[in-house]
Order: sequence, then structure tokens, then C-alpha cells
Amino acid sequence: MQAFDVLADPVRRRILELLAAEERAANEVVEIIGAEFGISQPSVSQHLKVLRDNGFATVRAQAQRRIYALDPTGLQAADAWLSGFRAFWEPKLDALATEIARGKRERRMAPLKRRDGERA
Repeated sequence: MQAFDVLADPVRRRILELLAAEERAANEVVEIIGAEFGISQPSVSQHLKVLRDNGFATVRAQAQRRIYALDPTGLQAADAWLSGFRAFWEPKLDALATEIARGKRERRMAPLKRRDGERA
């Protein structure tokens, strides 16, 4: 399975969001995902397996619990693929950042211009 096949599923994306925030026990992931998506424990376990098998999550035993954590390997594979396309959007994002900064500066300067205009 390719990285984007893994990321295409909204349940797996949500699990990754949870794991990005902090490590979580399997039962905690099952509880949260089950409540949000209305799916069973076996279904959540299958999603966790897909994430593990494809380098997006790691698991370790802690007593009787299985603790899941984010594994950056799968995300790095997706990022590597996307890097070939960054040239298309980075200039546009840079231009947007410039326009945002210009707008902020103009809003900051507007009260000063009004005051200077009143003095004249």
C-alpha cells in the first residue's frame, strides 16, 4: 500500500492526528475513534494495523497495554513524493505571505496616517 492510499482514509488520518498529539493506548484510540466514526474495535484495530504495516505508527507493549505512537517514516515518504510538486505552489504561498504582511502593515499604519492627516 502506498502512503497516499493509507492517508486517503479519514479514520486513519484521524488516528494519525491523535498520535501526533501524544502516544495513546490502543483501547484509548478504539474509544475515541469508535465514538467519532461509529466503528467497532476490530475495525479500529485493522486501521491501526494498516498504519503499523505501512510505517505510519509504531506499537510497544507496556504491561498488558499496547501503546501506539506516530512513526514519521510514512509521512516522510509522502513528503518526498510531494517535494517534486512544491515548485508549483511555493511561489504562490510566498506571494500570499507577502500580501498578508503588506495588509497587516497597512492596517498598522492606517491610524498613523489618519493622525498625520489631521495635523496638517
